[in-house]
Amino acid sequence: MSEAPADSADALVVLDKVNKHFGALHVLQDIDLTIARGEVVVVIGPSGSGKSTLCRTINRLETTDSGTITIDGRPLPQEGRELARLRADVGMVFQSFNLFAHKTVLENVTLGQVKVRKKDRKSAEATARTLLDRVGVGAQAEKYPAQLSGGQQQRVAIARALAMDPKVMLFDEPTSALDPEMINEVLEVMRQLARDGMTMVVVTHEMGFARSAANRVVFMADGRIVEEAAPEQFFSNPRSDRAKDFLSKILHH
Repeated sequence: MSEAPADSADALVVLDKVNKHFGALHVLQDIDLTIARGEVVVVIGPSGSGKSTLCRTINRLETTDSGTITIDGRPLPQEGRELARLRADVGMVFQSFNLFAHKTVLENVTLGQVKVRKKDRKSAEATARTLLDRVGVGAQAEKYPAQLSGGQQQRVAIARALAMDPKVMLFDEPTSALDPEMINEVLEVMRQLARDGMTMVVVTHEMGFARSAANRVVFMADGRIVEEAAPEQFFSNPRSDRAKDFLSKILHH
């Protein structure tokens, strides 16, 4: 059903028969998904299909009921220091920017490097400034998050995740809280990351991004992966009725 998966040597994130319930609701049903190093996988589907939950299980923000998840050959740790170390390898960018309001932009991007990666402050700040420049907000380094637009805050959040030098970046609807004119400035940063070879899992409603930046589109409905394909194939010729129905509703222009 799926495209030829990555050969196992190149597999960075592997979900094998992953199940998750919220009470009686079976939100992830036997999820099998392999993400290769350097691959950009965009996860789309109707609301309530399990996309965000899938994303959040990859760094254990959500626990699973059964199945296994491995990152770079190692199973997800349950808790404690190992989990903190794993989270440093898995960058996460949310709908809400989750920046520390009482710290400057520079401090936000420096903190994790010092606390988790044990870098000295000087080199951490140098890295932070480089990354803030890279995402186009270098001039805002001394400001506080509340002084920035939503689009700028989200770009700071991306820089903060990148500062940990993660193996994979997870984006959970990173533009859904933004005003329309700010969406593109964030997507452009993400496109550039994709071009630079970052492994990315992106849950989004932005079909233009899925079309232009993804190596693979994963379509979910009712807690299952219904279909996965290269973007040009998925958007021009989806195989499942669920996907056809979904696309007809959102690509009606």
